[in-house]
Amino acid sequence: MEQKKKKVVVAFSGGLDTSYNVMYLTRELGYEVYAACANTGGFSPEQLKQNEENAYRLGAVKYVTLDVTQEYYEKSLKFMVFGNVLRNGTYPVSVSSERIFQALAVARYANEIGAEAIAHGSTGAGNDQIRFDMTFLVMAPGVEIITLTRDKALTRQEEIDYLNQHGFEADFAKLKYSYNVGLWGTSICGGEILDSTKGLPETAYLKQVTKEGSEELRLEFVKGELHAVNGEVFEDKIAAIQRVEEIGAAYGIGRDMHVGDTIIGIKGRVGFEAAAPMLIIGAHRFLEKYTLSKWQQYWKDQVANWYGMFLHESQYLEPVMRDIEAMLSESQRNVNGTVILELRPLSFSTIGVDSKDDLVKTKFGEYGEVQKGWTAEDAKGFIKVTSTPLRVYYTNHKDEEI
Repeated sequence: MEQKKKKVVVAFSGGLDTSYNVMYLTRELGYEVYAACANTGGFSPEQLKQNEENAYRLGAVKYVTLDVTQEYYEKSLKFMVFGNVLRNGTYPVSVSSERIFQALAVARYANEIGAEAIAHGSTGAGNDQIRFDMTFLVMAPGVEIITLTRDKALTRQEEIDYLNQHGFEADFAKLKYSYNVGLWGTSICGGEILDSTKGLPETAYLKQVTKEGSEELRLEFVKGELHAVNGEVFEDKIAAIQRVEEIGAAYGIGRDMHVGDTIIGIKGRVGFEAAAPMLIIGAHRFLEKYTLSKWQQYWKDQVANWYGMFLHESQYLEPVMRDIEAMLSESQRNVNGTVILELRPLSFSTIGVDSKDDLVKTKFGEYGEVQKGWTAEDAKGFIKVTSTPLRVYYTNHKDEEI
């Protein structure tokens, strides 16, 4: 009696490592392979179609696209905007957050079909191995995790040679740069990035500068969420993000270089282009300056920094993340209004805000002009009381020079 084959779900991107996984697990290890492409907004319809064709050519018994773009927005991107999350004040945590939701989708699918194993193509030198493994361990307990590229210490050429020898010829030649294209930005690795003294040339970016001069962009927010772009209302927040990306990318806005600490402890450097995140977060932060109190802004910044750090460190499933999300959501109740931006090649400026919740507009006075909510004597008394601790200190320490 023929032994039943074990089911394995391969987290399938269509790249070299995951293609090798599908073929090797089928041909050499005798698994029944299910190729699952978890889309968080980075794949075009054409790419998804090609992935499906390639998966079957490689030996998969079934291919599925798991579209989690909307879930990715509702459970992650929305909160990153609420928190104005930029890792090290620079990077919009693009790939880090995507990987978590891809891993969640693959784990759910593996549980659904009763798979005995899950495979992914991460190497042993990066962050993604941790994001996938940790998510699978928690969400699919007892399911074996297979990582051929990591465990066999495979080189790209070894994988290419294996695929070619077994009739799968595709252009996996090592390019100067590697790209990860997603809804929340494109990361760029390789080339000049490996040399700390160099930046990226214009040709390294996927989106070229096609516009000159300047133009005005108006982004309207309702309770912290992007609601309209140049007056056009978007019920679909994904479409709104894509529209901002289209406008900003034409000016080459959102290009930068991020240097930070990886989860495994080494320093990492990555280039990126992310017009939509930088414009949306820049506008949102500007609007909050008008609509939030001083201490709302301060404490929100503290927890938002941790939120972005935990996303990067593969701690999305930590229960405290739900508590932080609750605070971030509550903080947005008065973040309403339209932000006016000026775009120009490679940069933008925040110009102004039109909001019914604008705290600059107050009957108590106009900054630098005239007070209406207090008298001159009130101001003098306030200043005198505020200075009391300093007057006490320097009265007792006259020997200290400033």
